Amino acid sequence: MKIKSELRGILFRHLDGITTAPVAFSLYKKGVLDFVLQKQKVALSELTEEFKANEGYLNVALRVLASQGWLNQKVDNAKNEVSYSTNEKSAEAFALVPLYEGVFNLMQFTEHFHPRKFEVEPFEMLNELFRKYKTNFGIKLSDDEKERSIQEQVLYHIEGNLVGPTIVMLGMTGMFHKYFMETSFRPEEFHKKPECFKEILDFLTHLGWFTKKGDNYQFTETGLFYAKRAAAYGVTVSYIPTLRKMDELLFGNASILRNVGEHEAELHVDREMNVWGSGGAHAEYFKIVDEIIIELFNRPIAEQPKGILDMGCGNGAFLEHIFDVIERQTQRGKMLDEYPLFLVGVDYNEAALKVTRANLIKADIWAKVIWGDIGRPQLLAETLKEDYDIDLKELLNVRTFLDHNRIWEEPKHKTTNRISTSTGAFAHRGKRISNNEVEDNLLEHLLKWSPFVQKFGLLLIELHTIAPELTAENIGRTAATAYDATHGFSDQYIVEIDVLHKIAAEAGLFSDDKVFTRFPNSDLATVSVNLFKGK
Repeated sequence: MKIKSELRGILFRHLDGITTAPVAFSLYKKGVLDFVLQKQKVALSELTEEFKANEGYLNVALRVLASQGWLNQKVDNAKNEVSYSTNEKSAEAFALVPLYEGVFNLMQFTEHFHPRKFEVEPFEMLNELFRKYKTNFGIKLSDDEKERSIQEQVLYHIEGNLVGPTIVMLGMTGMFHKYFMETSFRPEEFHKKPECFKEILDFLTHLGWFTKKGDNYQFTETGLFYAKRAAAYGVTVSYIPTLRKMDELLFGNASILRNVGEHEAELHVDREMNVWGSGGAHAEYFKIVDEIIIELFNRPIAEQPKGILDMGCGNGAFLEHIFDVIERQTQRGKMLDEYPLFLVGVDYNEAALKVTRANLIKADIWAKVIWGDIGRPQLLAETLKEDYDIDLKELLNVRTFLDHNRIWEEPKHKTTNRISTSTGAFAHRGKRISNNEVEDNLLEHLLKWSPFVQKFGLLLIELHTIAPELTAENIGRTAATAYDATHGFSDQYIVEIDVLHKIAAEAGLFSDDKVFTRFPNSDLATVSVNLFKGK
């Protein structure tokens, strides 16, 4: 078996591929890649004009290729200009992009079928791609190390598009139950179309995930590694509804996935899958949060918050977890009759509020569950005071992976001398947003919250970007490419950790050094835990 670090590296390459393949193939079809090769260096504005593109999403797409090491990005935030240039990998990588056609077409085709079932028609396309993959799509792997590394990179991208949606579907439908993971089984035990399912198992056997004796399959150590990490694919795969619309997002109607009514289902993401995937990934970060909660609620009662507000409460799991920690592991937990804990779950999504209410009632936890907008804390404070006599300033405010997903608002006060330090690519409905504006918008967002979190703080688990050249130097060691693509094309604003800290300080909020943690603990960090408070 390959060592775990190597298997984890392949998982990251798979995630790269799920986002890179549709981006690169769409740019190839339109002629953008040939144009860039011919020019060698080109301004984003020139490409936008030449191809009548949506500049914001085009910038996201080209930055994805830069993160894979196939282009160089140059951002001049002082002049608000972005350009891209070719490098020693560009020509060889771009020559292989036509190999993505099969997985690109499969992505389009599966839109018309059930997202949780293996149906015959898309399966036939999938099986044809399995066959081609087993012969490396006709590629003769080069003896030249640089050329071979690009060939393998592209093949891992394709593999990711075959494996990612498959492993997520299997994970969400119970394939990775202990029964199947610890015993051998036959295809008909799991699936009503055993012949189709057998082909999938044979492909995964080809990848070393299973051993096969007769008609019986059993997980290998490699297979168990990926089965236990199925949720790690979930968030990226959940954005396939966005990725399959790449042609339209780049060169057509940039708002194609956003024309939905207030109570209609989201079009750009499979939310159920997204929640399933993110839930599996957050346990590591919650350990840090637990330490903060325990310390806070072990203080003298006069120094403790009256309760906790979870903005973006989702299904209520985080609130339930926090209550459980306080009740079982703190002094406050022994005093809940005398000093009740005010728990408030807030969400913008009415469906999430219903789920949260049901889950907290089932867990026998008293909480207020109300509608709220992360961009309107003043309204939230008024609602809490008028309806429940709860002072927002007396609560610890917590949220997980939410602030970057705030609704975009034009900054009301643009800082005239601001020169952003971010390398990010940001857009709203296809229109490019300058990095300076993103920082101004973040400042105004945090300034709205600052008066309410000075006393007990704002506990954030947040997602971040890193510079594309850093990602490119560390292929197989970070999921930054996938994060940048899924969030960039869905109008979310992930900035570097140092940018968050800089703007928070401008808003009078400072990260507690004793709490601050980053994952991984290196320059590749794409997640941070912060407790922001006033000085």
